[in-house]
Amino acid sequence: MVEWRLQRLPSAGTGAALGARIAAVLLALGVAAVALVLAGQNPFALAAQVIRATFGSTFGLEDLGLLLIPLLLTGLSVAVGQQIGVWNIGAEGQFYIGAFAAAAVGLFLPGSAALILPLMFVAGAVGGMFWILVPTLARAYAGVNELITTLLLNFVAALLVYYVATGPWRERGGVSNSATARIPAEIPEFWGLVHWGLPAGVLMALGFAALLAYSRWGYEVRFAGSNAKAARYAGMPVRRHLVTVMLLSGMIAGIGGMLEIAGTVHRLQGGISNNFGYLGIMVAVLARNSCLGVIASAAFMAVILNAGIVLQTQGLTSATVLAITGLILFLTAVGDEVSHYRIVRGKV
Repeated sequence: MVEWRLQRLPSAGTGAALGARIAAVLLALGVAAVALVLAGQNPFALAAQVIRATFGSTFGLEDLGLLLIPLLLTGLSVAVGQQIGVWNIGAEGQFYIGAFAAAAVGLFLPGSAALILPLMFVAGAVGGMFWILVPTLARAYAGVNELITTLLLNFVAALLVYYVATGPWRERGGVSNSATARIPAEIPEFWGLVHWGLPAGVLMALGFAALLAYSRWGYEVRFAGSNAKAARYAGMPVRRHLVTVMLLSGMIAGIGGMLEIAGTVHRLQGGISNNFGYLGIMVAVLARNSCLGVIASAAFMAVILNAGIVLQTQGLTSATVLAITGLILFLTAVGDEVSHYRIVRGKV
């Protein structure tokens, strides 16, 4: 007797994954369009406005580029941790501390931009590594779940930045009561308002992809991530790799905070992350934890966020925009999972 059954494959083909994502986005947009019609809105006019504002002007493209930088770095941070099976939910906090450390250097160390910017870069990287150090040691030596420790430290980092930005480091007599003075050292722009942090982030993603794919270290990390017991049996230093990967993950998020401070915002302020650390988790999930895929998924996320900003300027409430954004991301993730399944024919 022959029957048809649903079977999940270990990996989805490129064409199937891409088709599933496109279908999911179209379905989400269709559902959103129906909801907007019921609310008395014209979805086609809104869509045209989003396209014009996002892709039809230099200003819109520059906004996309500035959104892409932090999403790329936080997404890469999460994706790198996943190579060894670690969920770094703390990219948000590491982003904050990277920005905090970089701002401290930029505000209080004298010198030219050529000297201060490299020091800010190092400070941001070290700040991110420092903020993930305790969860790293707890996971490596005590088996403590990093989901909890990295998540809880996000709140500590956000409150610390808010405290210094509105208190000891606040600009006295400035235009804002909740931010520091403008940091003199700035990353140069290479296209409009978009600074050199964008190509730097892309190069980091390419570098980590190559390192993981073509080096012995990368092979051992990926092997340990898929089967830690087998890796230990083969003599691989799993604990050392775990510590290294988690510190690198925190470092990348910290660099993201530094780039946001030195290239985009130029001041330390509460809420500077704008949830980029949490959005980076979705970026990594959509990229299937591929360092190369992070580039495309971060760009996709940047388009969605920018579209949400445009929709709010057209009179939609923030709740409506969040609902549409969440629907698109949810159905995209569902589409990714569905692409792994095939209907196969077999004998009973």
